[in-house]
Amino acid sequence: MKSIRFFATIFCLAILFVNKTFGQTDPHFTQNYTYPMYINPAMTGGSDGDYRVSAIYRSQWGAISNPFRTIGVSFDTRTNKNIALGVNVQNQSAGDGGFNYLNAAASVAYTGVKFGNDNNQRLVLAIQGGVINRRVDQTKFKWGEQWNPITGYNPNNAVTETFNTTSATTLDIGAGALYYDASPEKKTNLFAGVSVYHINRPKDPIVYSQSSVASYIPIRYVLNGGISFNLSDRTSVVPHLLYIQQGTAREFMLGTYVRMNVNEETDFLFGAYYRNKDAVAPYAGIDYKNFTIGLSYDANISKLGSMTKNVNSFEISFTYTKRSADKTIIDFIRCPRL
Repeated sequence: MKSIRFFATIFCLAILFVNKTFGQTDPHFTQNYTYPMYINPAMTGGSDGDYRVSAIYRSQWGAISNPFRTIGVSFDTRTNKNIALGVNVQNQSAGDGGFNYLNAAASVAYTGVKFGNDNNQRLVLAIQGGVINRRVDQTKFKWGEQWNPITGYNPNNAVTETFNTTSATTLDIGAGALYYDASPEKKTNLFAGVSVYHINRPKDPIVYSQSSVASYIPIRYVLNGGISFNLSDRTSVVPHLLYIQQGTAREFMLGTYVRMNVNEETDFLFGAYYRNKDAVAPYAGIDYKNFTIGLSYDANISKLGSMTKNVNSFEISFTYTKRSADKTIIDFIRCPRL
């Protein structure tokens, strides 16, 4: 009971910690459920195995000379004490300015809240703590003082612009809750979660100034959920949604995920995602033994499509799940991970 009260208190404080914020600063992924603790720390330990290792790579706006590249790696596991543990590291390098965004965090989830018939209704509460490091390479910037109306750009021209710092690290805290229906014999299993990131209002380590409200990294709110329709012992269809708000930026994404079990060792995966007013992304993957590989491609449907010469975003994900020999397709259906 002490563990339940502790996690519930932390989560309630996170929800109530509201502040004035501005624009989105965090990167995003199309295959978001393959990097679960970045969506909700309560998804820690939510695999159909003893532990899980995940990696994801995203390349965005490839028509730009130096596109945005984001890499995420995570590890999570369950214990026999109603506790799940996880770590995730994510790095984004962006643009010709040499911008780099590194986030490393550890998650602890309490999985012991069970209710309903046969205790198959589950509630997971989690907290996450880590650091954010931002840095820029000042030598890669092109300043107005380096442009001459007659001769053009000259990188050797002196500039008066300066940074207070070009690299800094700050503490980052998040929390989340996840409900899911673990009933093994049902045709439909519901899951839904809510999470909050940057609840300690970390100062932006690059643009921070005492008089600027915008120097705080905006809180990121995330809602996720869906339903697993278990059509047979070998086939499930999982429509799901994701809503993210960070400052004035909002993202709403719908997706449908199909998993077909063809034999004891192989599952085929396919589906598609729609990001509101932004992109449509087909997805395909294969789960062979304990390994899962997924591919997706964002086809831009906004005005940015012509600006980027229709060279859109590409993602590849890799997951290894250590499953026991007696695991079946039912174990996947009962798990909140997509």
